[in-house]
Amino acid sequence: MKSDYRKLEKAIGYRFKKRAHLELAVTHPSFRYEDKAVTDDNQRLEYLGDAVLSLIAADYLYKSDPQAREGDMSQLRSRLTQDRKLALIGATIGVSEYLRLGHGEKLNGGAWRASNIADAVEAIIGAAWIDGGDKAVRRIFQKVFLPELERMKDAPVISNPKGELQEYAQSSGHGVPIYTTVDTIGPEHDRTFTVEVKACEKVWSAAAGSKREAERKAAVEALEELKEEGA
Repeated sequence: MKSDYRKLEKAIGYRFKKRAHLELAVTHPSFRYEDKAVTDDNQRLEYLGDAVLSLIAADYLYKSDPQAREGDMSQLRSRLTQDRKLALIGATIGVSEYLRLGHGEKLNGGAWRASNIADAVEAIIGAAWIDGGDKAVRRIFQKVFLPELERMKDAPVISNPKGELQEYAQSSGHGVPIYTTVDTIGPEHDRTFTVEVKACEKVWSAAAGSKREAERKAAVEALEELKEEGA
């Protein structure tokens, strides 16, 4: 675990006015649980960063291509902000070197756990929003996320992810993908659904404001990983 954040700040293209914001962003809950002197962790910043990154990505996609369809923009934003993609981005900028982890989490490989890295990336976005507002986050987006987003824009759009996932699973000798709603939170007028899809003996999950969108997002995530692995 490094405590000199200059290399990380250089990697994201933003220097924090208050380093304490960045330090909190890389503080895993296990670190707080084991050190009673630490009173907070990165979970709240992760929540904020998730919303901010989604907004900045949506704004960029809307403004950069006036002819883009809503469905295509939603899919690109979803792919950019999924945990697996965030973990890859986080690994590229060296987030693992800075994660503040509890002893047990560290021994269990927590520094390279995809969920920990993805959470920290979102928390860094949240911390930048607190530290420097919209301008700070857009600087990070420009340097860290935009190259990946442009690469994704050049890739073929998955127009029917659920259908394509079913075809992929069956052609590789597996059964039909199974979708299960595992969680529903929020009031009736503003609910968030979390859906799991099981395909090719693996499980992926995604959340959205409707079951249909959550299923679509989960299918996209499954397809991308399966195609990369050649499962």
